[in-house]
Amino acid sequence: MAKSNQYSALEKFAILQELETGRSRLIDVAQKYGISKTTLVKWRHQYQLDGSEGLEPRKFHKSYPEELKLQAVMDYLSGNGSQYEIIDKYKIASRTQLQNGLPIIMVIAA
Repeated sequence: MAKSNQYSALEKFAILQELETGRSRLIDVAQKYGISKTTLVKWRHQYQLDGSEGLEPRKFHKSYPEELKLQAVMDYLSGNGSQYEIIDKYKIASRTQLQNGLPIIMVIAA
C-alpha cells in the first residue's frame, strides 16, 4: 500500500470529495488510491476537526492538557462512546492519543 503522506492536502481533499459523493464505497476508494480504509477515516476526521488545515502534514504533535486526556479516557472506559465518538467529543486528533492515555489511567486506578 502507498504511504498516506504521498498525497498533498489538495489531493486528500479531492479523494474525500470522491468518497462523499456517495458513488463509491470506502473500500473501493481506498483500493483505487492504494491506501487503507483507516487512513480514509482518519483523513475525514482530521478534515471535520480542523478543515483543510487538518489535511496538511503536521510539523509537530499536538499536545492536550492532562485534564482533558483524563476526562476523555474516563469517558471511554465508562462506555460513553466509541473511540471515534470520544475523540470527536474532545476534539482530539486521533485514536492514538486516546489509546496512549489508557496505560496512565490503568496505573492511577491500580
